[in-house]
Amino acid sequence: MALSRQDYIAPWWTYWLHNFPHLNFNFQTVDKTFQPEDASYQQSLIFLACVSAVGLGLSLMVLSAYLTCLCCCHREEDEEVKRPDTCCVTWAAVITGLVICSAVCVGFYGNSETNDGVYQLTYSIYNANHTLGGIGSLVGNSLGSMQVGLKEHLERLDEIFSPQGDYTQTLRFMQQMANNIIQQLTAMPDTRKVQVDLAAIADKTSFIEYYRWLTYLLLLILDLLICLIACLGLAKQSRWLLAVIMVCAVLTLIMSWVSLGAGTATAVGISDFCVSPDKFIVNQTKDSLSADIVHYYLYCSQSLPYPFQQFLTIFQRSVTTMQIQVQGLLQYSAAMYPTAEKDLLGIQRILNSSEFNLHQLTALLDCRSLHEDYLEALLGVCYDGVEGLLYLCLFSLLAACAFCALLCAVPHAWTLIAIRDRDYDDIDEEDPFNPSRRISTYNPSRSQVHSFCSYSSSMGSQTSLHPPLPSTTSTPEYMNQSMLFERNPRYENVPLIGSGSPPPSYSPNFQRYCRFPGSSSSRSLRQHEMRSFNRSSR
Repeated sequence: MALSRQDYIAPWWTYWLHNFPHLNFNFQTVDKTFQPEDASYQQSLIFLACVSAVGLGLSLMVLSAYLTCLCCCHREEDEEVKRPDTCCVTWAAVITGLVICSAVCVGFYGNSETNDGVYQLTYSIYNANHTLGGIGSLVGNSLGSMQVGLKEHLERLDEIFSPQGDYTQTLRFMQQMANNIIQQLTAMPDTRKVQVDLAAIADKTSFIEYYRWLTYLLLLILDLLICLIACLGLAKQSRWLLAVIMVCAVLTLIMSWVSLGAGTATAVGISDFCVSPDKFIVNQTKDSLSADIVHYYLYCSQSLPYPFQQFLTIFQRSVTTMQIQVQGLLQYSAAMYPTAEKDLLGIQRILNSSEFNLHQLTALLDCRSLHEDYLEALLGVCYDGVEGLLYLCLFSLLAACAFCALLCAVPHAWTLIAIRDRDYDDIDEEDPFNPSRRISTYNPSRSQVHSFCSYSSSMGSQTSLHPPLPSTTSTPEYMNQSMLFERNPRYENVPLIGSGSPPPSYSPNFQRYCRFPGSSSSRSLRQHEMRSFNRSSR
């Protein structure tokens, strides 16, 4: 069943992309017709690609301004400043990771759809190229056999049948039929040039598509790796991982905007072709094929005239007439001219081969095969191909936004890690509650344990405390309990002498937190100091 040209309807997204403004470098509107060889049309596609370059420049400017303000406005935090809240950074990292993962999923789908569409396009082009190659081969073989083989046999038969005027007249008639066939075969359009063009287009398209698919695949994998490294860096709170993330995120941000520009320009160009593909093909084949032949294959309608009807009719009638003449010569002249039988049988084989080629040529010249390949190519590039490019553009846009957010969140994570490291290092060596100081001040060889506090009040003063019993005597119970668990004495358990027991000394950290009575850190430290004081009083 012949396919109707109306089976192809350009999808709505191709019309949407086709309506994008086409401006040259002088900001003048150009024709939207697909003309890849026209300089103005090329400038319009480059202009669309440069729009993403503007987006890249704005993103880098905003990030630079943000980071500059963050560095300039950042002051060294005093000891009174609380530790910043990590909730915003955590949620920003989580949302950014989810957006990147979603963008990667969209990118994988779009890359696969584009690859399927281009594969369908190249497969259809190779099929059409094979059909055109078969037509050219059949025409060439038939033309060669008529011009060389048939001519040689007729010349030898003319010498053999020279005494017989009727036979020579039959040979001249056969030569006239052969000339008619040669004339029709010569008038056939040369499909070899079209075949070479289609093969070059298919090979170039396959080459470009392979590297396009590979580039997007590497970009998708890179985005996933950066997302995983970001999660690892935030979990480990590693500064060098965050530095690696910053560098990779900037590079990926640039590649995302570049891929967005290239994908947009390519999608718009293909959409311009998909909206009116027939006009472009007619313009490209006007030098090698006539307009009626091109329209016959593009539309494949029964209302259009068959451009090869005259050629096939003359070919068929000439071959049939020559076969009848050869059959008559074999029947009547074989007894009189036995040497002519070999040449007559040779002519018969050539005619049978030409008739077989004629049947094959009739099938290949039918519009259904080439028209089906044409429709498959259009459906592949205009539906799957352009749809996949749109998904890839969406992936590039989401990835660019996500990496912008990531670049804004990483400096805050860096600041939190710096504050954490500073808090860990801010430990007073003279703090009696510092475990390292308690371990370092304990010396088993010392025979006495001296008091660590002094106290003076309005009721009197105690300048010193009586030392405990020497270490050579039995160890007090409170010392045994401490040694049982830590192998070190706990000086805070030493009973303080006198009713006016002095409070424990406070570390600078404790004094700092006491300035903020509402903070959770100050409350916890006060409770710890009061518990220690109560134990020592008892």
